Amino acid sequence: MTPFGLRLRELRAERGITQKEMAAGLGISAAYLSALENGRRGAPSWQFVQKVITFFNIIWDDAEELQALARTSHPRAIVDTVGLSPEATELANLLASHIGDLTRADIDEISHDLRVRLNRRK
Repeated sequence: MTPFGLRLRELRAERGITQKEMAAGLGISAAYLSALENGRRGAPSWQFVQKVITFFNIIWDDAEELQALARTSHPRAIVDTVGLSPEATELANLLASHIGDLTRADIDEISHDLRVRLNRRK
């Protein structure tokens, strides 16, 4: 499941809407919506995210959050390290080969640490 897929599922549950109802409202198949929620499809297009925002009548910060989740929700992330240091390439490959071995706590800790480091540079 992707962050965007999880949020879609939460929005549907909060409003008591089935996948079939939401799919019909968005003009897509229930199978596509299920695949999107479960991380079996790539990141959604900007146009699709706008349809979801309209469907749920989401405004301001919540709409921005949903757009940000969509941008970071491709189930097959690719990290291009061409031109970066050998250490950056090693880090990318280490993460790619072992992400499945990490616990939720490990992932949360690494993500938090990375966000802190990136925010310090702003």
